[in-house]
Amino acid sequence: MKIHNTIFWMLIGLILMVSCGKNEKSHQIKVTAYQPILPVLAKKEQNKVLAIKLEVGDSSVVNKATSFAFSLEGTSDIADIQTASLFHSKTDDFEKASLVGTTSDIDSSFNITVDQELSHGENHFWLSITLNDTPHLFHKIGAQLVSVEMDDGSTVQTLDQASNRPQRIGIALRQKNDDDVNTFRIPGLATTNKGTLIGVYDVRHNDPVDLQEDIDVGLSRSTDGGKTWEPMKIIMDMGEFGGLPQNQNGIGDPTVLIDRNTNTIWVAALWLHGFPGERAWNASEPGMTPKETGQFMLVKSEDDGLTWSEPINITEQTKKPEWQLFFNGPGMGITMKDGTLVFPAQFKDKERIPHSTIIFSKDSGKTWQVGTGAKSETTEAQVVELSDGSLMLNMRDDRNRADRKDSLNGRSVAVTKDMGKTWMEHPTSRKALQASNCMASIISFDHPEKGRLFFFSNPDTKVQRDHITIKTSFDEGTTWPKENQLELYEENTYGYSCLTMVDKNHIGILYEGNKELYFEKISLDELLEENQ
Repeated sequence: MKIHNTIFWMLIGLILMVSCGKNEKSHQIKVTAYQPILPVLAKKEQNKVLAIKLEVGDSSVVNKATSFAFSLEGTSDIADIQTASLFHSKTDDFEKASLVGTTSDIDSSFNITVDQELSHGENHFWLSITLNDTPHLFHKIGAQLVSVEMDDGSTVQTLDQASNRPQRIGIALRQKNDDDVNTFRIPGLATTNKGTLIGVYDVRHNDPVDLQEDIDVGLSRSTDGGKTWEPMKIIMDMGEFGGLPQNQNGIGDPTVLIDRNTNTIWVAALWLHGFPGERAWNASEPGMTPKETGQFMLVKSEDDGLTWSEPINITEQTKKPEWQLFFNGPGMGITMKDGTLVFPAQFKDKERIPHSTIIFSKDSGKTWQVGTGAKSETTEAQVVELSDGSLMLNMRDDRNRADRKDSLNGRSVAVTKDMGKTWMEHPTSRKALQASNCMASIISFDHPEKGRLFFFSNPDTKVQRDHITIKTSFDEGTTWPKENQLELYEENTYGYSCLTMVDKNHIGILYEGNKELYFEKISLDELLEENQ
């Protein structure tokens, strides 16, 4: 039976009733349970698989719950699961929940024994699963609550049960406090000519804040399509340049680009020197030197990501002295069909107004040129090449800020036919792709049967950074059919994401949780077939 991907079916509860106990105390308890739209992540100890709410009426007799029975119908392979645990809280807050039972005796049906007193009103429980180290990334986890036993002998029996969508399996690639790092943010992801996955990101050692802080650019590398990843490597670290400490030489907001002609890997990032305790976005000033303004930095690898060059400063080539700040847009750059390398970029002009743009190289990265601003009040952008050789820039727009009054709300889109000398706003701009004020990702893929496809990911909402969703366009970004969308993460997060084609049949996505980075691998069939 096809599992329907709609919020309606995700939120329908399981309606259960308590039968009479041996002591003839008759009462009812309403129980709702649903499987959230979240990944079950390898390497992460706790993964929410079922959210359960037991509502005890004021006139009901209060009991202790002694056992929860579960079914794993819809799970691809029971062997993927290491342990199952049950958590309890008086409020709907998993972070404050306490462990009340666990088992490693996992089968298609299993029980978790507890000794948990229920109170009148709402009682919240969560089934959490820990996966074995390297599960299959196309497997899924399905779970249902079957019954709850009470200490008086009564049992909650299922009267009706709706089918929830099983959860996808992913990998917690970087978790907060890994390698004593406070926060991992700002993902970039690309696939080399040899099929190696290159993930880059901010390594925020002490604090989740943006530059200026002790921040380096980290690398994770996979040679088996994302199943396993090598230990993190730092590829951009400005050390104690100029006699200033690490927290005054942060470098971050990386973008990764693969030169398709040479397989050289380029990573761009912003370096800020000095300005202790300030944010780069406001602290950087007009000028060209590190003491005055943020610096546009590159590193490159010519051996498929194994070793990396020293940082290369291209600020003198690219920045205008009167601009307050100039740097890349995080995520991924592209190689055009004619071999031109293109990074998305952004600048704040002499009036401190931000603009999205591009930088490009026609000589394999020896020299770089800059386009003009595509649109005012836009910042982090991503770029794709259209079939006619023009470039489309998909931009974060400050007009989407929650405190702004605007009739439209969405990603701004502009097109250039002359490498950024002039720009034309696309008809879909701020209309086709709803967006909060957040970074997003867009990539293209030439499908052998369906032609040029675009894939886009962002928090699919107008205010918060929740409901991270991948969308598909069959007409180069003009329309994004609902039936070809896939939601991955329903809860609020930092929201940044980056897509890549892992191979001709699969998409990879690296996206932000709360101070963490998650990787998922998706078959193209899940996006090209109707999901409604």
